Amino acid sequence: MSIFKRGIFKPATSGSVVCPGCGRLVGVRDEQCLGCGRTNPGLWGFAPLINRLGQQLDFEFVVRTGCILMFGISLFMGLNEVDLSGFFSFLSPGGRPLLILGMSGAKPVFEYGRWWTILSAAWLHGGALHLILNVIWIRRLSDIIKNYFSFSQLFIIYAAASAAGFLLSSVMALFPFLPGPLRGAYFTVGASAPLFGLFGAMVFYGRRSGNRALADYGKQFVIIWLAIGFMLGFGDSLSIRIDNWAHLGGFAGGYAAAFLINPSQDRPESPKHVMLGLACIVMMVLSIVMSVVDAYAG
Repeated sequence: MSIFKRGIFKPATSGSVVCPGCGRLVGVRDEQCLGCGRTNPGLWGFAPLINRLGQQLDFEFVVRTGCILMFGISLFMGLNEVDLSGFFSFLSPGGRPLLILGMSGAKPVFEYGRWWTILSAAWLHGGALHLILNVIWIRRLSDIIKNYFSFSQLFIIYAAASAAGFLLSSVMALFPFLPGPLRGAYFTVGASAPLFGLFGAMVFYGRRSGNRALADYGKQFVIIWLAIGFMLGFGDSLSIRIDNWAHLGGFAGGYAAAFLINPSQDRPESPKHVMLGLACIVMMVLSIVMSVVDAYAG
């Protein structure tokens, strides 16, 4: 039987939900919250469905699957361009497929006017090792951070960190006189920028809640990888160059997003967060679609 026939996607006509404005219980069909005055706090009966959707989706699975899928697509689009030599560059997609799918950096953002790539680049990777390392950290981080942030809140953080990281890297590339470790990127991809955003969120939550171990864990990782990135920035091999500005921007974007979300274990997730998180997913998908359409339209 179709799930539509079972009425799963129909609005609720009875029951209570948490008001996204003040956290008080309200009826799903109430026109106004008596606590804060918010209109339609039950989202016209769809709030329970939105809440269930946010609770059932798994952040790590969505991100991991999306990154692996886009990596496979980037390889398939340019089979004759795939690099099979070297350890760091093994299974590196060609530059053309990455550009078509939404590679970011100063040239795509400022020269080509593809500003939306600050979201699409988070799903692309420059090689098998690049992908594997990020997927491993996605898994490891999600096991920790999901205890403090919901699926939708994590995607808000992920999108904000991606945008902040790749935008900052693109801007800093406009200053070519900077030394290697401090240069921005003309072209850049990878999930590491939004992953640094998750560390930023961990640091914020740890400091706000008094969980010093959580905050220290996030800070130690960031310091270690920035030190590694700084040292590699003086190397001659661009294949292993780390985009330090994307990482710093991602950390700042994640910290800022967590500050604005201001999660609390004493207050259930609001439908507002779920809708905003789903909107972030839609925008990131659309950024890839826009990249493909723009590439072939031109």
